[in-house]
Amino acid sequence: MLKTKVKATAVTNLTDARYFAAWEAEWLGFNLNSGDESYIAPHEMKAIKEWVDGVKIIGEFDIQAAEDIIESVDLLELDGVQVGTFADSHTLQLLHQQEIPVIKEIVLTEIAELDQLEEQLSEQSTYVENFLLNFDKNGMHWKDLSANAVAQLEKLSSRYSILLSIGHNGEELLNMLEHLSITGISVRGGEEEKVGFKSYEDLDDIFEALEVFEE
Repeated sequence: MLKTKVKATAVTNLTDARYFAAWEAEWLGFNLNSGDESYIAPHEMKAIKEWVDGVKIIGEFDIQAAEDIIESVDLLELDGVQVGTFADSHTLQLLHQQEIPVIKEIVLTEIAELDQLEEQLSEQSTYVENFLLNFDKNGMHWKDLSANAVAQLEKLSSRYSILLSIGHNGEELLNMLEHLSITGISVRGGEEEKVGFKSYEDLDDIFEALEVFEE
């Protein structure tokens, strides 16, 4: 059992999938944007999917049309989808009408953008299950956030269901959870060193910090 929910992003291999499933991650995300560095072909995703249990399988999209996303959900038997920063409210509404759980990623390029998020989250929260605020993509780290930025994040996370992707280690993660009311965090694996083998030292630090021992 973990202190907060975890979404594994851009899973590309069975080794990662099994690792995250063993740690009881809530979601396994697979990048279905052809041409992206972390793209995985649908048939490879389906093969990995057959080997893991107890996790929700998420197709990660960018700005694809709602009709194409809905078709992929049916063909790949996805449990939900993640859409990109520029996915508009019309797309979100169509997905919502199909009862498809949606994670909406919002990539932040600077902390000042937090001031502008309230209106967007309020407008789209009817159609979105979780908002994924991604600071990590632009190299931002938890320890670098000002007290004002942390207060802004706490305000948003108390009103909306938020997943956070930001640089941190295990100790910093616990500090983050003390200050914020987030639903969970997003982490990602990486390429295998060789088939079936890789080091998980950094991720072990995070998951061990989150682990709750049942009495």
